[in-house]
Amino acid sequence: MPLALLALTISAFAIGTTEFVIVGLIPTIADNLHVGLPSAGLLVSLYALAVAVGAPVLTALTGKVPRKPLLVALMALFTLGNLIAWWAPGYGTLIAARVLTGLAHGVFFSVGSIIATSLVPREKAARAIATMFSGMTVAFVTGIPLGTFVGQHFGWRATFLIVAGFGVVALAGALLFVPRHIEHAPPAPLARQLRVLVEPRLLLVYAMTAVGYGGSLVAFTYLAPILEQVSGFSASFVGVVLLLYGISVAFGNVWGGRLADTRGPVAALKLIFGLLALVLLALTFTAPSRPLVLLTVLAWGAVAFGNVPALQVYVVRQAERFAPGSANVASGLNIAAFNLGVAGGSAAGGQVVEHLGLVHAPWIGAAIVAVAFALTVLSGWLDRRDMRAPALDQGVAAAGGR
Repeated sequence: MPLALLALTISAFAIGTTEFVIVGLIPTIADNLHVGLPSAGLLVSLYALAVAVGAPVLTALTGKVPRKPLLVALMALFTLGNLIAWWAPGYGTLIAARVLTGLAHGVFFSVGSIIATSLVPREKAARAIATMFSGMTVAFVTGIPLGTFVGQHFGWRATFLIVAGFGVVALAGALLFVPRHIEHAPPAPLARQLRVLVEPRLLLVYAMTAVGYGGSLVAFTYLAPILEQVSGFSASFVGVVLLLYGISVAFGNVWGGRLADTRGPVAALKLIFGLLALVLLALTFTAPSRPLVLLTVLAWGAVAFGNVPALQVYVVRQAERFAPGSANVASGLNIAAFNLGVAGGSAAGGQVVEHLGLVHAPWIGAAIVAVAFALTVLSGWLDRRDMRAPALDQGVAAAGGR
């Protein structure tokens, strides 16, 4: 594995930990800061909104900045945001810290996806992205369960201090492993870059990303309360369940990357979205049973993030077809779409929990993911139609020539 790709993976581990460790700490933070579960859930939503804004805007603004200094600056900002969260005296300061950290997150993944694919042959692009995002899966396996354990036993602020330490390690990795000169195409003129905001076929991919992840986050944001209040697990055992979930995510991420390379991104996405909807629906019925909910959580992890490589490869390929010269911005907007889905899904989950109850979050999430499946089917059909059109034109021309 190229050392630069290893550095990206280390950074993704740190960022993945800070984004989702909050899920295991929502009950703890809510109790400590004397806010309700929906208010604590906003720490997920507002972080994701910061990523959604930071990804496209800051990616465009930093298009001419050399990659290594940009990566180092992003990890420094990330570390600072987590230190502020550790120090935060109250809810408002914690929100501000999360927003600051989210801005760094957005630029990192939009630029990192392009760098990762540039380090390997084209036919291994999805696996390169899967490797980088494996840092997030390792975060699920180790960082998030560890952060949850620390937060439950030593206070949630200690968790953010440890995450800041991960940021220092990631910063060192960027300084040591990322080459000084990384080739990257100069940004396209602004008018051309803005085409990604109005190109229908790219908007369709963004919708697939946002809706697919939004559905999953309706339930995932409140997984810890579901496990405690519906399944009956103790707070200390929630970290164990998150560990099992993370191990499953790790396998699913690798499987998803290989599936996208071998079967193509659309076929991979249809399979993964379909399975994800079925698993979330099943969670509605298995949540009250401890053995069954554990099996369901394992199945959930296997498909929860396996669509990341396929979505990133697909959006870059669609940008090359419909908005040439704007792959960086298109990739950044897809990261933004992912986090808009996270923000919308977690916020919607808060409303479901407040007005309907925890047990309704999974089936509502499943219905939303089913919409993402339908959008994927539509996008694949449009791709096939585009491929048939030139063949038909050539047939008509040949018939006319005779």
